[in-house]
Amino acid sequence: MTRAASPRRGPFQVDEEAALAELEQAWADGGYHAFSADGGTWCAISSAGEVLTASTPGELDQKIKAHWQAMQ
Repeated sequence: MTRAASPRRGPFQVDEEAALAELEQAWADGGYHAFSADGGTWCAISSAGEVLTASTPGELDQKIKAHWQAMQ
């Protein structure tokens, strides 16, 4: 069995599609939507229309957590 050739990412590059899917799965029920990654900026929009931004998916996850906790 052989694997199809796929473009190789550098060791520190993020699979944007997979990371966005994980963020959406984790936070969509918490009131966050419209996740995106463009030019190194990761974004999510809260149900109140607030835009949260970060430079990595992990940083965005932390900002969403902090925002969510502040709203509770």
